[in-house]
Amino acid sequence: MHTPRHALLTALLLGGALSASPGQAAEIVEKRITTKHHDLRLERIATGLENPWAMAELPDGRYLVTERSGSIALIDTDGEVVRLDGVPEVSNHGQGGLLDIVLHPDYGNGGSSSDSTGATGEHDWIYFTWSQAGDGGTASTLSRARLEGERLVDVKEVFVQDRFSQPGRHYGSRLAWLDDGTLLMSIGDRGVTPERAQDGGDHAGSFLRLTATGDVPDDNPFVDDDDTLDALYSLGNRNPQGLTVTYDGEIWSTEHGPRTGDELNRIEPGVNYGWPEVSRGNDYATNQPIGVDSAPGMRDPVHVFEGRFAPSGLAEVTGDAFPAWQGDLLAGGLSSEKLVRLSLDGSEVSERELILEGEIGRIRDVRLGHDGAIYLLNDEADGSLFRLTPAD
Repeated sequence: MHTPRHALLTALLLGGALSASPGQAAEIVEKRITTKHHDLRLERIATGLENPWAMAELPDGRYLVTERSGSIALIDTDGEVVRLDGVPEVSNHGQGGLLDIVLHPDYGNGGSSSDSTGATGEHDWIYFTWSQAGDGGTASTLSRARLEGERLVDVKEVFVQDRFSQPGRHYGSRLAWLDDGTLLMSIGDRGVTPERAQDGGDHAGSFLRLTATGDVPDDNPFVDDDDTLDALYSLGNRNPQGLTVTYDGEIWSTEHGPRTGDELNRIEPGVNYGWPEVSRGNDYATNQPIGVDSAPGMRDPVHVFEGRFAPSGLAEVTGDAFPAWQGDLLAGGLSSEKLVRLSLDGSEVSERELILEGEIGRIRDVRLGHDGAIYLLNDEADGSLFRLTPAD
């Protein structure tokens, strides 16, 4: 039986025991960062990561971190790093490479099967996205595998974008589980022909909803529409690189706009989010507005970030570590080097607070740990895994 993601998370966070975190000898980067509600301590708990892109925490407190160049780093509880064998060969041209990573929502939660690698948990699957080279360019790909020691085994492609294309950008590639056990995957417009995001016969510029084996759920919003691919969950998304499913089951995403116009969207089934017909951003060459601010039949963003935020990574705050931030979103920024807290009132942002700016550089991923602490990755050639906890 599927255990709801939030039920598992609540059990893991019970008591908010921050002492269970990796990096007992963590380097203190900032001893005290003062915010409106909480004073924070910023620690570096692992180093030597090559353009890290995403992280997933194993039940035993170790971390899996994808590196865009094509490796998965396994970080133990002392911050030591090893690279896993068995990872597919990725195309790391431009913005491509090895991208997001998540665990099956019932990972480590009982049930076993025996195969050529020995006894393993029935649901102990690791899912990751990557850019695959093929005829005509590259395509966003979803694979899953099992972890055996320091190696991936039973590696299998479960979904490949319908069209290989150039150039190597706007892959999207964020993953998040819904409470019904289906998996969301974002795919960007791929960067050359923005109109692909309005084409229901193209996976580009959309969110997809898939089963754990990469199939299409029979209740997807477009399964009865002959003009739209069955896997599509939404349309009109430019390049979503932040994604989280909240405790209440709502789907929130942050999305890159063109030269400003970066968005926070609440993702709902069958909705068109407008790109490129609707945008708050400007053309890179002329700096003139692209599209219109709003249009019938297309959903406006909930929030537009100031300036060139360049969003990547999004998490909801739950647990006991940051009580005043319960239910708030934390959004990371790349070129802005910012971490921003967004407080929600229904489907509106009621408060915005700058938490970090420049302390760790380009923020690529933001996750809430099993211990209630906030974990961050910076997108650098010599990148690191960081942790935010309440200051002493």
